[in-house]
Amino acid sequence: MTQQTWDELGGTLPQDEFRAASDAIVANIEQVIEGKTATVRLALAVLLAEGHLLIEDVPGVGKTKLAKALARSIDCSVRRIQFTPDLLPSDVTGVSVYNQENHDFEFKPGAVFANLVVGDEINRASPKTQSALLECMEERQVTVDGVSYELQTPFMVIATQNPIEMEGTYPLPEAQRDRFTARIAMGYPDAGAELAMLDGHGASDPIHELRPVSDAATVRRLIATVRNIHVADAVKQYAVDLVTATREAPDLRLGASPRATLQLLRTARAVAALEGRDYVLPDDLQALAVPVLAHRIIPTADAQLARRTTDAIVSDLVHRLPLPHDRRRSPYDTRPTGESNGRSRYEPRGR
Repeated sequence: MTQQTWDELGGTLPQDEFRAASDAIVANIEQVIEGKTATVRLALAVLLAEGHLLIEDVPGVGKTKLAKALARSIDCSVRRIQFTPDLLPSDVTGVSVYNQENHDFEFKPGAVFANLVVGDEINRASPKTQSALLECMEERQVTVDGVSYELQTPFMVIATQNPIEMEGTYPLPEAQRDRFTARIAMGYPDAGAELAMLDGHGASDPIHELRPVSDAATVRRLIATVRNIHVADAVKQYAVDLVTATREAPDLRLGASPRATLQLLRTARAVAALEGRDYVLPDDLQALAVPVLAHRIIPTADAQLARRTTDAIVSDLVHRLPLPHDRRRSPYDTRPTGESNGRSRYEPRGR
């Protein structure tokens, strides 16, 4: 496969071709993941937003299976890393090895040199190994012995971790968590989906029979299409107001970063494209606020004692913050007319 820089994506796709390609990927993944359409579509949206995904949930709900199903649905290079305490940074990024034939050092690429990198149980590796992902996730390159190597496009890290059993784990530092575009939880399937899973997964694992329905070139064109989705100035201001609210909230001692604002908007573009629109609605930002922002913020000690989760805090901010006054009202907005015209105590000062 010819290596391409991050900006060489190719042309955009017409709306009908975009919808057909994205729906095919979602349908392919749902052959393995039962009853989780919203989660599957969000995972695809993160890929098309040029981001990275953190799947955090209890064991046995299909975290790794979702990551592998997404990877297998796209005919591009895939590498899986099982994060363990003895994993070294060079195992992730690569290492220069002395070649006795030509009497020079030769670079051996690590596991990140793939289009999709699946990191299983990322919090079981040491902080030194976790930090090996920082450069590649943000700058799409790897630097070894002073030489930088460009990564292929598309490039996405899908990491999983178990938030319940923390013995022998190393919590992700804030710099690492902030590089993940979104954090999602699989959740338990409903009774109907679990019953269907028994029929489909009882004899054999269907993921072994999964075949690609797209390729890297098509995904690059999907990404190029998402980049062209229109965002009105009022929607951009709403995104800034939403992130600023996390920095002023009394329940938080660390709000979301400017990187969070960028990734919130990029993911909203992807969601709008998947919904068949060529513009972003404030409702897209509201729906994405929790998965994109909640893992980046830190609650105060009082909020932790009150057992307020970051998800609940962000959800409360979304309900308090007024929507843009001049926006076109969404058909999905069920609030009474005029309800959003009141000012919020979290509204940025000086407006």
